[in-house]
Amino acid sequence: SELINKPVAFVDDCIGPKVEAAVKVLQPGDVLMLENLRYHNEETKNDPEFAKQLASLADVAINDAFGVSHRNAASVVGIADYIPMAAGFLLKKEIDALSAAVVHPKTPMAAIIGGAKVTDKISVISNLLPKVDVMIIGGGMANAFIKAQGCNIGSSLFEEGQEAIATDLVMEARVAGAKLLTPIDAVVADAFSNDANTKIVDVDQIEDGWMVLDIGPKTRELYVEALAPMKTIIWNGPMGVFEMENFAAGTNAVAKAVAESDAMTIVGGGDSVAAIEKSGLADKISHISTGGGASLEFLEGKILPGIAALSEA
Repeated sequence: SELINKPVAFVDDCIGPKVEAAVKVLQPGDVLMLENLRYHNEETKNDPEFAKQLASLADVAINDAFGVSHRNAASVVGIADYIPMAAGFLLKKEIDALSAAVVHPKTPMAAIIGGAKVTDKISVISNLLPKVDVMIIGGGMANAFIKAQGCNIGSSLFEEGQEAIATDLVMEARVAGAKLLTPIDAVVADAFSNDANTKIVDVDQIEDGWMVLDIGPKTRELYVEALAPMKTIIWNGPMGVFEMENFAAGTNAVAKAVAESDAMTIVGGGDSVAAIEKSGLADKISHISTGGGASLEFLEGKILPGIAALSEA
């Protein structure tokens, strides 16, 4: 209301008689805000009748929610069966930035993939390996790669089966000719707590009862050095448990390296975005994606349902 300097009406539903009555009295230039769609289960089920009711309120729909464009929802996909669907400015910006990085990237190119589980990121790593010159691995998922090297990982986060996935990805990297970098040292702790006892060890020196909670200083240096010559950098996922101050150094070092790079830089995923914002360097990033799951699926090479639903015109 303050931005457009006129009142914005609100109705506490998004379909039904109240909404239809409010729409009927709208004049050109008026703005009507409706209640959150997800209060209706039909939204997430992509219910055709619900989509039809939404569509009946307008002549055209605009999707400006990249963050839900990987979902098969009524307002994202179903509505396009009844009225034309166009991309909003934010959605277009997301598509342009992510396409530039994946389809025609400036090289050399690096991807930094972190987070808890390698199973969550296997598709994105596989899809990016043939495209990147350097693939950097961090976070809890790096434990699978450390274990695959025959090292003990103590009490570190690990799921059965991840070791085999890591081994396969190492082979894929070799075939693709990409340099796959994994931690060479780590910050380990004797408990999952900021107040735990900590020490820095090489990855082949992790003892029972200790857990990896961040990459170590030698790894930080290795990763920062590898990023220096890059022309395109994609970052998704933290290097450690950055929410705890004692295990944030790895993520902070990567955030600083990405922000200070002259490369085209894209950061996606809630944790990476939070880390960049916490570092105060967000304004130095070329593109901060508003989509966690959506940006991951886009980078996996999937066609997002919300983008597929856009009208040709």
